[in-house]
Amino acid sequence: MPRETPAAALLPSGVPVRFLAEDGTRVDEHAGYSEPPSERLVEAYRLMVLGRRFDAQATALTKQGRLAVYPSSAGQEACQVASALALTNADWLFPTYRDSVALVARGLEPGQILTLLRGDAHCGYDPVKTRVAPQCTPLATQTLHAAGLAHAMRRRGEDAVAFALIGDGATSEGDFHEALNFAAVFQAPVVFFVQNNGFAISVPFEKQSAAPALAYKGVGYGIRSEQVDGNDAVAVLSVLDDAVAHARSGRGPVLVEAHTYRIDAHTNADDATRYRDQAEVEKWRAADPIRRLETYLTNENLLYDNDIERFRVEAETFAAGVRDTLNADVEPDPLSLFEHVYAVPTRQLAAQRALVAAELEAVEG
Repeated sequence: MPRETPAAALLPSGVPVRFLAEDGTRVDEHAGYSEPPSERLVEAYRLMVLGRRFDAQATALTKQGRLAVYPSSAGQEACQVASALALTNADWLFPTYRDSVALVARGLEPGQILTLLRGDAHCGYDPVKTRVAPQCTPLATQTLHAAGLAHAMRRRGEDAVAFALIGDGATSEGDFHEALNFAAVFQAPVVFFVQNNGFAISVPFEKQSAAPALAYKGVGYGIRSEQVDGNDAVAVLSVLDDAVAHARSGRGPVLVEAHTYRIDAHTNADDATRYRDQAEVEKWRAADPIRRLETYLTNENLLYDNDIERFRVEAETFAAGVRDTLNADVEPDPLSLFEHVYAVPTRQLAAQRALVAAELEAVEG
């Protein structure tokens, strides 16, 4: 039987959902969403402080030659942290190259996260063990992976959700639309989370899409859609909690668009001053997600000065560990070139591995 979903149930809110204004005061623009428990908000604040310090440290390491490149997510901490907190350990996360802070919030080791950006390997952690797919550099290809895996988990009867992080530029790729259509047709338990940070490298949003918001792109596929203030951690966590619960319950995929901003350049190799002015950046600095949540939590007597200092010290200790890890030289194993190519190596690959092993043995001998 065909599914009958009222079109109105698919539409996003007319304005982005938010609980907090830029100054951290409460606003009633949350369309009936429930505020997350206070302990989850405090934990979100802690991880946002930790994530920003990690991001700054990783950026500094590129200048020291310890990382080949680093795409900063400064200003997007509410999106990054909420993505991790909305999931259980059984759920799968499909990140992009800009989502290292989400992986930190998920609990992965910094050295393993930064392996890709250092150039040592395609992935420094075990995706199956962590349920975190390798960070994806090609735009939107991870959306297909997430939709396919979500469908497979549903067929196996697993109580798990796939969660795909996406940039605004990825919504212009064919893979994105194919993934949405597949997920909708098969009612796959997947959440597509678009972090619309204003630019696809140097291309501003208004030159990417004529839609009033990217959230509306889900409606045409029959996907429930929503838009949220991506710098309001309370709103992002509330909307993502609801989206994940919707997907987990078997009611199909959800598309969420967060309106946020990339404070730093696309990567350390980019000169953002060529395509945007500083006044725009400063306007978004005033909407800083960490300061906004800190103000709210302190006004509500949920966060105190000693908590703020404790989290700051924890972040500094964490950053020191990142430095120590990345300052240690890596001793690559040449034979690792042949790992993770095929589940069962071909005869040619086995022969090549044997040849390299023999040459290494001859050199060491």
